[in-house]
Amino acid sequence: MSVDKSDRAFRTISEAAEVIGVPQHVLRFWETRFEQLQPLKRGGNRRYYRPADMALLENIRAMLHDEGLTIRGAQQVLAARERPLAARVAGPADPRVEPGDDRLARLCAMRDRLKMVLAA
Repeated sequence: MSVDKSDRAFRTISEAAEVIGVPQHVLRFWETRFEQLQPLKRGGNRRYYRPADMALLENIRAMLHDEGLTIRGAQQVLAARERPLAARVAGPADPRVEPGDDRLARLCAMRDRLKMVLAA
């Protein structure tokens, strides 16, 4: 099956797996290991991958398969990419952010994913 969709189209897990080049169960596993990966889930828990999700999947696949990173290593790379954004938004001594509170990092990651979707 060939996936001939617009780059802006949402993809099912089978389509995403074919495009990324890994089995569907690998995508489900990655969801449990990479908090940044959160496809939309509709009725029957059916997954839909947005363009930003597809870009993240390709990035994860490249880190794990091409660059040879471990899952932990890939997690650290993705976390390091988010950390500078959170630091710029919150500042060094923001009293609203408790140490270990990752809500700001998640919001920054969500903002960046939205920017990628809107730019596409």
